[in-house]
Order: sequence, then C-alpha cells, then structure tokens
Amino acid sequence: MADPSDGPPDTGLPVESVVGELRAALAARGSAVLTAEPGAGKTTVVPLRLLAEPWLGDRRIVMLEPRRIATRAAAARMASLLGDEVGGIVGYRTRDDRRVSARTRIEVVTEGILTRRIQNDPELSGVGAVIFDEFHERNLVADLGLALALDVRASLRPDLRLLVMSATIDTAGIAALVGGGGEPVPVIEAAGRTHPVDITYRPRGRRDHLEPAVARAVIEALASEGDVLVFLPGAGEIRRSAEALSELPPDVDVRPLFGGLSAAEQDAAVAPSPAGRRKVVLATDIAETSLTVEGVTAVVDAGLSREPRFDARSGMTRLVTVAASRDSADQRAGRAGRTRPGVAIRLWSKMEHGTRPRRRSPEITQVDLCGFVLETAAWGVADPTTLALLDPPPGRALDEARQLLTDLGALDTEGRPSELGHAMTAIGVHPRLARMILDAVPSGDGALACLLAALLDDRDILRGRPDDLPVDLTERVRLLVDRGRRHRALDVGALHRARDRAADLARRAAVTDDHVNPTHTGRVLALAYPDRVAAKRPTGVGRFITVGGGGAWIAESDPLAVEAFVVAADLDGKRRDARIRLAAGLDHDDLLADFGDRIDERTILMWDDGRDELTERVERRLGEIALDVVIRRPEPSPEVTAELVARVRRDGLDVLGWTDRSRRIRSRAQFCRRHGVGEWPDLSDQALLDSLEDWLVPHLDGVATWARLRRVDLSTVLMTLIGWHHRRELDRLAPETVAVPSGRNVAIDYDADPPAVAVRVQEMFGASETPTIADGAVPLTLHLLSPADRPVQITSDIAGFWAGSWAEVRKDMAGRYPKHAWPEDPTDVDPHRGPRRMR
Repeated sequence: MADPSDGPPDTGLPVESVVGELRAALAARGSAVLTAEPGAGKTTVVPLRLLAEPWLGDRRIVMLEPRRIATRAAAARMASLLGDEVGGIVGYRTRDDRRVSARTRIEVVTEGILTRRIQNDPELSGVGAVIFDEFHERNLVADLGLALALDVRASLRPDLRLLVMSATIDTAGIAALVGGGGEPVPVIEAAGRTHPVDITYRPRGRRDHLEPAVARAVIEALASEGDVLVFLPGAGEIRRSAEALSELPPDVDVRPLFGGLSAAEQDAAVAPSPAGRRKVVLATDIAETSLTVEGVTAVVDAGLSREPRFDARSGMTRLVTVAASRDSADQRAGRAGRTRPGVAIRLWSKMEHGTRPRRRSPEITQVDLCGFVLETAAWGVADPTTLALLDPPPGRALDEARQLLTDLGALDTEGRPSELGHAMTAIGVHPRLARMILDAVPSGDGALACLLAALLDDRDILRGRPDDLPVDLTERVRLLVDRGRRHRALDVGALHRARDRAADLARRAAVTDDHVNPTHTGRVLALAYPDRVAAKRPTGVGRFITVGGGGAWIAESDPLAVEAFVVAADLDGKRRDARIRLAAGLDHDDLLADFGDRIDERTILMWDDGRDELTERVERRLGEIALDVVIRRPEPSPEVTAELVARVRRDGLDVLGWTDRSRRIRSRAQFCRRHGVGEWPDLSDQALLDSLEDWLVPHLDGVATWARLRRVDLSTVLMTLIGWHHRRELDRLAPETVAVPSGRNVAIDYDADPPAVAVRVQEMFGASETPTIADGAVPLTLHLLSPADRPVQITSDIAGFWAGSWAEVRKDMAGRYPKHAWPEDPTDVDPHRGPRRMR
C-alpha cells in the first residue's frame, strides 16, 4: 500500500514544475488560482501533492468535477498513480454512485454534492481544502459552490483552503473574487505539454448535412497515424455520425462518448486502442478538458455546442445548439497535440472563426435559476446578488424564479424558505420535482413521483429522434416498473440509472411504500407542473391550450394527441405554439379533484339572438382552460339588472312594454311640466334614458329575463315617478278625457301640441265655446270628423268655425251624407252621434 504522504513518483507532467509555488501560496494566503492547458496534469497531480501539507493534517481534500464521467476518471487515475484502488485513499461521490471509505483522503465529487454538504454542515467538518476543477466551464452549480465556500471561509472556517483550477479563465476576475475584495489571491500558471497542431478549415455549405461532412473529415484524418477524436453537440449527432462511418476499415473502432452511456462504454472510448487497432471517438464537449482520451493525434471539430437557455417569458429552459466559442475550439484542437504533432479539422471557415465569441456564456446568465434561488435562500441569503459571484444573475430570471418558488410554497412573501422549502432542498432535484415528490407521498404515489423525477432529471430512457419517440411518460413509467416490458428504443443503461436514481430519491424523501400505479402518472406530474396543464382544442387533433393561454401541440400520429387533457413536462420553449415532447394524460375527474382550489367559475351574461333573451353562460375554468360550460336562465342579480338596463339604453325606450295608458300618462305629465306649477319630472326620451337606474331599476326586483322586463307595468312606474303630490294635479290640469256636447267623454291626445281631441262634428252641435284644459288656459284643438270619421276641419275656435267656414262644410256634408241633418246654425241644435233628419 502506498504512503499518501509520499505521493506518486514524479509524473513528469508540466504542472509538477509549479507545485512548490502552489504549496507556498496555499500555506500563506489560503487560496490560489491555477491555470494550465489541458494535459498539464493539474486534475490528477495537484491533489496528490497537497496530501502531505501540514495545514491539511488528517482532513480530506474535496475536489469538484463538472461531470460524472470526469469524476470517476479522475479518481481512477489518481488511485492508479498511488498504486491503490478507487475507494481507498482516493474515492469519488456522485449523486447516484459512491466509492469512499474511512481511508479516503481525496474525495472527487460532482458539484451538487458540495452544495448539499455545505448546506448540511456549514463548517465542512473534516475537510481541509476544496478544489474547483475545470472552473472555466462556468456551470451554475460550480459558481454557487464557490460562492458558498467563500462565505464559509470568511465567516466560519478561515483555515479552509480554496483552489480554483482551469484550462482558461479570466484570471484577474477570479483572483479578485476569491480574494474577497482585498488583495487578489496568487495566480499560478503552468505551461501545457502540447505539440504543434496543424489546423485546417473545411467549411460545409449551408445545405450540407453535418454527418456526411463529419464522415469526410474523419476519413481525411485517418490518413495519418493515431486515433481520431470528433467533437459533436449531442447524442443524436453522435449516433447519426456513427451510422455515416459504418463502412470504415475493419481495424477502426467507432466509440461514442457522452454522459448517457454506461461506465463500460465510456471506459472503452477513453482507454488506449489495442495493438493493431485504431479508434474514432465521437464525443460531446465532455472530452474538451475534463477527460483525456488516450492515443488521439487528430481532432475533427463540428464547431457546435449544446447549451441550456432559459426563456423567462415561457419559464422553460431548453438545450439549444450554438456555435462553439473560440477558447473551446482551441482546447479541442489541443487534444490532437498531447503526445506528438497532430492535426485539427474544423468544419467552419477561418473567417467565421474570428466572429465567434471568445468564451462560452456562463450558465448563471442563461439557465433557470429556481434551484439556485432556493439554495441561496436556504443558506440565509435572500438576495443572491450579494454573494461572491463572477457574473451577476439576470434580474428577470431571478424574479421568475422567486415567483415560481413562492407559487410552489418554498418561499414566503419575504423570500425566506418555508419548512416545505427546506424539505425540498434536501431532496436534491429541481424544486418542481421536489414539491411533486413531497406532495405525492401522503396519497401513496411517492414511489411514482420518485420515478418521474428520475426520468425528468436525466436523459430520456428512450433513444432516437424526438419525432420517432412517444410523448407519453406513462409508457416510460411502465418500462421502469415492469421488468419484462420492452421497447424498440429502450436505452437499458439509462433505464438502470433511472431506477437507481429513483431509489435514491425515495430514500431522501423517506418514501416507504414502493407501490407504483402508472395510471396516476398525469395526476402526479401535475403536482410539479400545474402551470403546464393543457386542454385539447375543439378543432385540430393534437392542438392544445395551456393554463396560461399559450398554444401547444403533439404530433397527430402520437397516441397522446387525442387526450382531452395533458400535463406537459417538457416543451421546446416556444411561447405561442410549443411542441410538447414529454407529457402524460390527465383524467377530467382527477383534474377537478386536484385543482378544485384553482378552478374559477366564471359567469358571463350574453344575449341569445335567436330567442331574444338574456342567458347566463357558466364556465368552470382552470386558467384559460374551459373545463365545462352550462347555458341557463339567469337568476335575479345586480349584474343581470345592469345588462337588462343596458339593453334598454342601447335600443331605446320603445323596446319597453308600453300600453296606451302608460303612454297617455307620460304625455299628460309632460304637458303638466310645460303648463303646471312646481317641479314636474322630465319624461322626455333622453331624460328617461339618462336616468334608467333611478326610475326603472327600483321596479326590477326579481326580474331576470327580457320577457319579464317587458311585462313591467309602466303605468305604475310612471305614476311613482310623478309622485303622489302631483297625481291630483295631473287629473285636474291634464284630464284623460273631455266631455263633448253629445255627452260622450272623448280621449285627449297629449302627444299633439297643443293637445287635441277627435270628435264627429255633429257631437259638437250646440257648443259655442271650445273645450279647454289646464284650468282653462289651453284650448283643445278639435279634429272635427264626418259621419264616416274622415277629417272635416281642425280648429281651436269652435265659435269662429260655426260663424265662418261651416257654411261651405255644411254644403259638402249635405251632399255626401244626405240622411244627416246639417243645420245652418249648429249652436241652436242638439248634438247627436248618428243620423237625424231636420224637423
């Protein structure tokens, strides 16, 4: 067994030359920044050389790696240099795997492990140094881990050593950050051990597909000796490129390398090729700096990276393919010159290279900050911008994160973590998924929630083009629980990882019931994504509307496209018409039961034009989703009254149920307003329309329909409006009728100005004065009629008529109606209605 205080023999790697300087810096200042090109040995040599430092004593060194595959590889390499096994002096810990023991002095961990350890043990008991490796990748979790570690060192552990290591980095900025506002910490640079690399540009046309261009470049690279490392943006491009290279010579092995592969597949890609064989490694940017792929002398670089981008408008983070930065391209090319001169073929132009960004964008400026905000709140920091961060988080993304966490119940209104929020941080997944697990436990669906969280927190267990994969998460759950179930696109390695991950989450959340009912998938998923519940639109298969009103769609060929309700876990980020990539169906009854407190009942009054009637449309809505609709007769209410009155105001007073009596009352009152004494109400059209609320509404108690409104007795309404004190005066000044000489009471037309009566001329025989109203002040206009009730004369001076034009009228009447008496002096004749001969 090797003695750790001795460390391994001199490796001859470039970083050995600066170990002394590094030791001195950490002893004197407690912190340092180390930059070295890939291959200098910083990851595997530096931790081993620090084991014997007096300030470390018997405490551990914790080193953070940004990726699980790099974590395992770094631990394995250091253990090998010591002649030990992994889990001895050097061990590692990831979220789903651990190999450590009581002997472990160097613990290589993925970044989230450190955050959990600091939250659970702020003093980092038993830890003497924390090393942040490959910090140039600028992962959000690394930024958070460094910020928390600096806080720990400043307040609780001034003896804690911090070392930031990177291939390329803003050394001045990071040195000042680690210095805590005082003098920047020492920056130590180690030269790389690289050979010249001949860079060739082979730009592909806009219409050229990536995979054929990769195949041509690989064939060109294989013309020289050694292995070829190809950089591609993702697993899909790797698989298609492997297909394009299927006809390579039989002594060339094509090896994929990305995070979703099994450990054995990853090890095969990294290991040296057997004698007499060569390999082409198709890798993501995982091989850019974190890993050393043995035997590579040529690099083919597609020039693309897949990076997360958060859309604050839609609240979703998605991976997008972007042009790799210049420093990434340089690091990739450097992989070809590790052991001897090499070549690098770039699939873009030299001119385009100069336009690319110098460095990749920090994740903190690009991704969902929900987990970050919850972690900082749990640390006791309400405003994350006060932490020691190399780049400030965007304000809008912070606001979105705080709002979501408040909606999830993780934060109170002051931004402090609730009891639920603390429980969510302990589970170690996105707050949405943590809330889902915690909420599902009481109902017996905790195990199902853990499976869903495991599925959503890692790579899909189904491989293939997104267009060819089913959307339904329920099928994936069935694959996880039914060990005999198979699927043509199943990724067995991802399946096992998901099961292990689910078991770990169940342990964290204290889930003891392992029963899983896949039919509850949608119901449980909605606990995490209540804002992504969607309902099928009435038209179009696979077209949905979300709770927030956005559009979403599922390919018509997918079985889930016909579901009435779905809950989406993964969308492509487009706000107006997002494609749903992962979802589950949701039962209508479950939706009503689980979202009862969020369902609003909206009542809309609307006119049924066919029936000419006011109706009530009652909708139960979840956000912008109409769950059901009922059309019914409305009950009396102020809103109904207001709508009825608005119709009257819009269409005019004629739509009311006027009768002859109500019309006469109105006309008589208007006459009194003109000729009476005192204040009489204004009953003109405009005045009545302007004051409907004053005179009509008080009489609409219990009225809820248009038909019932039209039956309101307007005579009573108007008499109420006129008032009791004017009623007698109304009858006196403007009587309904007037008695004519024949003895008959004839109705007075008050719509005429002045008021008028229509009466047969014979009924006025014997009259020498014109009838009057308004206490004799207003003579009535007489519309004198023939026996056939045709107009004969209009006059307001009956005596003048008899003395004047009556002689001419008499002749005409005698000729037309010879059976009737037509006296020369009507004032000396008794009035009558029917025929009467002269004596």
